Formats: sequence, C-alpha cells, structure tokens
Amino acid sequence: MALSHDPLWPRAGSWPAFDGSRSDVALIGVPTHLSSLSPTGADATPAAVREALRRFSPTLVSGEAVDLDTALRIVDAGDVADPDGPDGEKRVRARVRELAASTGLVVALGGDNSLTYPVAQGALAGGLITLDAHYDLRDGASNGSPVRRLVDDGLDGRRIVQIGISDFANSAAYARRALSYGITVITVDEVRRRGIDDVVAQAVEVSGTGPVHLDIDVDVCDRSVAPGCPASVPGGLAAWELRALVRRIATAGQVASADIAEVDATADAPDGRTVRLAALCVLELLAGYAGRGA
Repeated sequence: MALSHDPLWPRAGSWPAFDGSRSDVALIGVPTHLSSLSPTGADATPAAVREALRRFSPTLVSGEAVDLDTALRIVDAGDVADPDGPDGEKRVRARVRELAASTGLVVALGGDNSLTYPVAQGALAGGLITLDAHYDLRDGASNGSPVRRLVDDGLDGRRIVQIGISDFANSAAYARRALSYGITVITVDEVRRRGIDDVVAQAVEVSGTGPVHLDIDVDVCDRSVAPGCPASVPGGLAAWELRALVRRIATAGQVASADIAEVDATADAPDGRTVRLAALCVLELLAGYAGRGA
C-alpha cells in the first residue's frame, strides 16, 4: 500500500549509505537463517524491517520534540551477503569491525539468532546483555548456540546478563550450564516483579565497561505481539516492555552494538505486527543513543 506524503511529517528509514565517514549509528543487515533449529524465512527480515521503518516517524515527543534524523547521523551499510557458516561469519565480523571503527552504535538486523556470535565478536564486545526467552547455550553451531560459542571463545560468563528467560522454554541442563558459566539470569517474572529500571541498572553494572553487545531476540515477547517469531510463547514480555528495555539499555554509553533477531518476516501476521515491533526496536535504540548523557 502506498504511503501518504506530508512534508511536515518525515518518515524514518531514509538514511544515507555508509561511506566510511563518522556516524552516530550504522545499520547493517545480517540475514542469517541456514543454521536455524526450525524452518525460517528470517533472511527476508532485514528488508522487511527497512520497509516497516517507513511507517514510523523519527520524532520523539516526550518533552521537547526531537527529530532523531536531525539529532543523529544515521547510515545504512546494506546487507552482508551469505552470512551463514564459517566464511559468512568472517564476513560479518570484518564488516561490523569496519563499521564499529567509525560509528558509536552498530545495529545489526537479523536473521536468526546465530548472528549474535559474529556481530558481538566483530564489535569486540567484552560484555553481553540478551533480551531472550532462551539461554542460547546449546551445543553445536545454530541459532540456539551463540551465547555458548561466545563463552567458548573467551567471553567471560560473569559479564553476561540474560533478561526474559522463561519457564517451559528451556531445559534443566542449560540452566545448570548458565549457572556454571557465571551468567546472571533475570527471568521474565523477575522483570515484572522488580521493574525495568532496576533490572537494567543491574544489567549495565554486571556487563561492565564497554564495548557491550545487546542481543534483542524478539521471541522474548508474548506470542500475541510476536507471532512471526517461531519460538515466542504466551506470557512473554509485552511490546511496551521490550521497547522500554531496549531504550533504557541503549542509553548506557558502553553499549556499542546491538542485534535484532529471530523474526521471520514470511511467517508474520497479516498486519505485520512482529516486523513492525522489530522496526520500533531500531527506533528505540536510536532514542536510547540520543539520550546518552541526558
């Protein structure tokens, strides 16, 4: 459907291509999908999120109105071709490292959750915060294993915080593995009991000084708002809770990279609600970055 045009109502997402110059935020597509534990069309999601961004304004209206396109220099670095497998992961690391050298925040659009492994490494992350219903500590190389692979490659588990871990979505063996690694686990029920500000304060403290990577696995949300996530379940976070967590975490100066994962654009509801939520997570990252030091 064609979108209306109003010169006084700019649309998000019309960002210039990355040209190597300094930027505040750089977007990059990482359409991983081949190692997914369940069939997925997540490789179609980066393009779908870019399209969905056009449905939103880049303007914050809480307090004095702020146009993020004016406040920040935002660029789009396109997609990494064939990002799956060892060779694809090398390309992802190299491209993210290039972007990280000239930008304040790299935002990677997945793709399944396997992208977290090379994106975090490309950004030289020494700490990790995940918003996810799952531990992602499985053996092997898949969308269920990026956190374990990062630990195996030297990331200190004591600097990992996992927010939103859910009952009936994990196994006792992987819960014990998280404990053995020293990972800080904050369940979805604990988020609601403690509140977002308290949880984020702990996550920022535990993940340590930068660079820190933020993994946004949208299946942490309730299935009613994320039907396009194969592993989302009833009882997950509300859309507003995810958005609030993303913005608050992105405000932390040590967060240098983020990914948005596990959305299958080809399996979304007819109204595109999951992809639109992913697009809003992009905008919340921008809002958080713009709010640093405020």
